[in-house]
Amino acid sequence: MTQNPSSDRPTREAAEEAVRTLLRWAGEDPSREGLADTPARVVRSYEEFYRGYNDSPDDILARTFSEVGDYDEIVLLRDIRFESHCEHHMAPIIGRAHVAYLPRRRVVGISKLARLVDAYAKRLQIQERMTAQIANAIDRVLEPQGTAVIIEAGHQCMTTRGVHRPGVSMVTSRMTGVFRENSDTRKELMAMLGRPNIGELNA
Repeated sequence: MTQNPSSDRPTREAAEEAVRTLLRWAGEDPSREGLADTPARVVRSYEEFYRGYNDSPDDILARTFSEVGDYDEIVLLRDIRFESHCEHHMAPIIGRAHVAYLPRRRVVGISKLARLVDAYAKRLQIQERMTAQIANAIDRVLEPQGTAVIIEAGHQCMTTRGVHRPGVSMVTSRMTGVFRENSDTRKELMAMLGRPNIGELNA
């Protein structure tokens, strides 16, 4: 998913006016003191919330290292905190991603895995698609023996509205290559995560 062409993208002034319209729709007066600067603040916050549209996942993973000293075990970065927004209600999704791969020839700096998660999280998302996008990007660029992505997140579209069920989390996974095909490799990953109860995901 890419950013709208600049010719189709509304101006900052138009975006701020849209916020004023929503404030009026909610029953507020956008001109009152406490709300006078709110449209500009909201637009600035949107620049942060959705900055992932300006990131190229392939570019993030492009710089790799081939001198790995014959390392051929799982590389895992766990508990990567992220904030995203659901595309249905634009409500926050807050959670943690666990990203693993089994190198074939190349490894990538660990900070790049966290940046990859953010590149997809900082967009309007559904958790299932985000999970697949992260795994697919690693497969496409690094060409490892296998990739595993597990995401656990709370969705405020169901905790603060609708069914109002706080305290629940959603778990999604995408496993490719040896993580999907080899149960021992998958169990090793789950042991590293300390989550044997979800060891059969995507079995």
